Amino acid sequence: MFLLFFQNLQAQDQKERRVIQLSGIILNADSTDAVPGVNVYVPKKGRGTSSGRFGYFSMPVLEGDSVVFTFVGLKRQTFNIPQNMVDDKISLIITMQEDEIALAEIEVMPYPSEDEFKRAVLAMNYDAPMSIDTRGNMSPETLLRWAENMPASGNENFRGFQQGQIMQIQDRYGPRPFRLLDPFAWSQFIQSIKRGDLKKKD
Repeated sequence: MFLLFFQNLQAQDQKERRVIQLSGIILNADSTDAVPGVNVYVPKKGRGTSSGRFGYFSMPVLEGDSVVFTFVGLKRQTFNIPQNMVDDKISLIITMQEDEIALAEIEVMPYPSEDEFKRAVLAMNYDAPMSIDTRGNMSPETLLRWAENMPASGNENFRGFQQGQIMQIQDRYGPRPFRLLDPFAWSQFIQSIKRGDLKKKD
């Protein structure tokens, strides 16, 4: 009986709360560029959305809800929907601040002390490396072979991740460019043919 009474009170409370249409634009800290892909949701309610390509979002909420805005690298923000509103619409301009975390410097040492490191360096055998013929190691062919086998750096990995995110946003909110009619792409293609990049290498 108590459980049914509690559920009935909760249902009446939900009926009394009006539905509000929350919409707005999310900008960066300088208020110059829109921030796409910001998560806009009401915790523990199962309702949410994300900002579009131009930072615009729109979603229905209830009076008294707490709406959370989150994005990687930006500070989390919360907006509370007021109770007993006269209007059934709210328009916002959200400015997201950067969330910078400074970590302390860590010096990694392979040896417990500097004296043991010096002793290990002095005890190294230099005969084997010095006996290798190093002539031609700086040739362009050798450097190119080393560059092809070298793993990607942190900047390259981050750039590839960002390009993938941008492509996902373009696929979701707009058409991808048609490279067949791009004169710059044709120019690069003709230059690659002149250089012989398309020839089969042994």
